[in-house]
Amino acid sequence: MSPREIAIVSYASLLAVPGEPQRDEVELLLPVVTEAVARSGIPKRELGFTVSGSCDYLGGRPFSFVMALDAIGAWPPIAESHVEMDGAFALYEAWVRLQCGDVDSALVYAFGRSTQGDLGRVLAQQLDPYTLSPLWPDDTALAALQARALLDRGRVSERDFAAVAARTRGGDADELVQRPYTVAPLRAHDRGTVADGAAAVVLAAGDLARKVCKRPAWIRGIDHRIEQHQLGQRDLTRSVSTALAGERAGVGKGPVDVAELYAPYTHQELILREALGLGEGVEVNPSGGALAAHPLMVAGLSRFGEAAERIIDGSANRAVAHATSGPCLQQNLVAVLEAAP
Repeated sequence: MSPREIAIVSYASLLAVPGEPQRDEVELLLPVVTEAVARSGIPKRELGFTVSGSCDYLGGRPFSFVMALDAIGAWPPIAESHVEMDGAFALYEAWVRLQCGDVDSALVYAFGRSTQGDLGRVLAQQLDPYTLSPLWPDDTALAALQARALLDRGRVSERDFAAVAARTRGGDADELVQRPYTVAPLRAHDRGTVADGAAAVVLAAGDLARKVCKRPAWIRGIDHRIEQHQLGQRDLTRSVSTALAGERAGVGKGPVDVAELYAPYTHQELILREALGLGEGVEVNPSGGALAAHPLMVAGLSRFGEAAERIIDGSANRAVAHATSGPCLQQNLVAVLEAAP
């Protein structure tokens, strides 16, 4: 059987502005969900499935995702699910759910309050509990090990890292590469700016998508792969899982106009581009990506939403969306989005 046609028909996001009063989960989500549903053209009561992505560790309290449901509303009752991961993986669940054929639409949302605690200590909890977690390495230290391995391979330089930062965050690469290290060989501009945020997309199937959206972003292929949990058992300079997911999703079956890659560090964009075979003609992260703003649990779903926006507004015909989870690009989700032929 061929997969059922599923498309992204709307997207909305919000980043908390530094200095403004802190928002809780509901305050982050309510305007985002309201906008995404309104832009979809599908009444909220007619949405067939709702699924969210978040992490209770970031909120500092159990079942924060249940409290966040206040942003959806208590009526009408909904069929709801949740993944303790980035919202992009919730989108994957929604895509699978829509393949069943008994519902035609789904709301996917994600939220993260990454600034509420020590992000490095939170992420250390996902490491191997016997050999890595007791050392408490934070995400930047592990990324620096990966960046050093990439430099030692001899195919890229620190200026290449700076060029990625200059393109997405502004500035001059030659000046950026002269700045001091934070964790060698990484500098401050090599890491994404941690932020609080929320995002939501609406998926629709077949004729419903065509009815509510003039130019839906059709998910022509989607695949998720995972690599070894132990960092010493894989080549950190390559992302085999991204390459395999990209191949299964069909990235190489046609020209790619734009790619939104979830790369919270500059060197990881270089690894992902190589894994997906993205040439110089591909516009990568025109939104600024996770380097411009990195709301954990939201940044991956935002990559899907930003890629879809380029299809919906007509500025691209074929796009790649990518999300990652785990240390040093351990898990990777890749999708190909296309306009209708």
